Amino acid sequence: MIDFPILSAIAFLPLVGAFFILTIRGSDEVVARNARYTALYTSLFAFALSAYMLVRFDGSTAEFQFVESFKWLPAYNISYHVGVDGISVFFVLLSTLLTPICILSSWNAIKTRVKEFMIAFLLLETFMVGTFIALDAVLFYVFFEAVLIPMFLIIGIWGGPRRIYSAFKFFLYTLLGSVLMLVALLTIYYYTGTTDIPELMTRHIPREMQMWLWVAFFASFAVKMPMWPVHTWLPDAHVEAPTAGSVILAGVLLKMGGYGFLRFSLPLMPEATAYFSEMVYWLSIIAIIYTSLVALVQTDMKKLIAYSSVAHMGFVTLGIFTASIQGLQGGIFQMISHGVISGALFLIVGVVYDRLHTREIARYGGLVQNMPKFAVIFMVFMLGSVGLPGTSGFVGEFLSLIGAFQANTVIAALAATGVILGAAYMLVLYRGVVFGPQANKDASEMNDVTIREISLFIPLLILVFVLGVKPGLVLDRTEATVKNLVNNYEAAIAGTYPADIEPAAGLVEYDSMSGLERDIMHEDEAYGYENGEGQLND
Repeated sequence: MIDFPILSAIAFLPLVGAFFILTIRGSDEVVARNARYTALYTSLFAFALSAYMLVRFDGSTAEFQFVESFKWLPAYNISYHVGVDGISVFFVLLSTLLTPICILSSWNAIKTRVKEFMIAFLLLETFMVGTFIALDAVLFYVFFEAVLIPMFLIIGIWGGPRRIYSAFKFFLYTLLGSVLMLVALLTIYYYTGTTDIPELMTRHIPREMQMWLWVAFFASFAVKMPMWPVHTWLPDAHVEAPTAGSVILAGVLLKMGGYGFLRFSLPLMPEATAYFSEMVYWLSIIAIIYTSLVALVQTDMKKLIAYSSVAHMGFVTLGIFTASIQGLQGGIFQMISHGVISGALFLIVGVVYDRLHTREIARYGGLVQNMPKFAVIFMVFMLGSVGLPGTSGFVGEFLSLIGAFQANTVIAALAATGVILGAAYMLVLYRGVVFGPQANKDASEMNDVTIREISLFIPLLILVFVLGVKPGLVLDRTEATVKNLVNNYEAAIAGTYPADIEPAAGLVEYDSMSGLERDIMHEDEAYGYENGEGQLND
């Protein structure tokens, strides 16, 4: 096992890079150049560390690995506690992979306040990684909310004409949902006396409390995904954000909602999850079908891809809430695949936008004639988004649909229509941009992709095919964690809990039958345990 705090190194190395950028002095040109190189080298080193972590990761166990822990607020039993398991390890890698790609994509696109832009991106990387490695609920909340600040600045300062409106809409939507999550976390802390996530996974929260807590967490994670009908901030944010902002927003930030469901909703509130799963199925179906139809009529490339992201996230929530091994692995794989493919698609838009400064599909056409390399790269990611067998997009959707079929055949049949609609809107986009007559002279004179631009796509192209042909690279490392999660979930639904689990000392539980509070710790004998299974006798 690694004998140094690698997770803290990955998380806070970008913070060190941001500090060094702050100290850069000189002319605007010198400051901009040095800021770019500092941000790039810092993010590349963070990615190298995360790749090394993945190599040393043991996929045969469901235990958290590379764990670091020390008391942060000892008076309140709150710790700096970090670690990764099969669910979170790939999201850390995805965050550190896309950050240097975003920095490179902004090399020439961002010309004003370059120093501040690079600092914002490095801060964003720290907060993203922190969210995925946090094993304390308070620490998770701090990182989860902190992500909003640099993203708000990236959209609001370096975005398009309506950037202020879009930035505030993004900020208020996500913040409002998170306020309810904060109330839920305080409730959990009051009831259990701890915010340590591994410890919380061993506690049984009463069913009635689970219902309220689940709704509060759902409000936050559903907005972050985003799920229908709280998805309306996403198209505006994507359209106005700079290319790098759109890549990181689609590639990583949307995955925080799905990660939250996996880390909190299923393990901590299993009975409420089972109760509300039917509702989530139908919300997912509406997201898949409705937003696919909306994507079909879009004239703006970024808006079309943004609505497609909502549809793809519908497959994720559908897979996760089937609470089956296939469904959960499909949801996780779909998030990783979507992070790669959607990030690449926004880079594709950025390539042509840098040349013609418009995202209108009608302004392009016939680019295969003067940009053949671009056409081939675009085709690969378009087919990956459609879910062509042999690409990473196929595996996630297929596993999610298998999980859905096991849970509800009607839901699975309706979800499968989203695959057809996805092919329709992506083919419409590809035909409008790459084929057809070259009606616009400016578009016909655009140069093909440069070596720098090709270098951005190469790692993503490799991942699309490698994960499509050999999905076991991800599935084998997530299997143990997913099986453990499903087993614990099914045991909780069946009403069996480990016999050695006890609620926190000195806390009280509200008895809904009598309307009175009772001391849990000192009434265990009166209530008893049945057959050593840990079920309370009322």
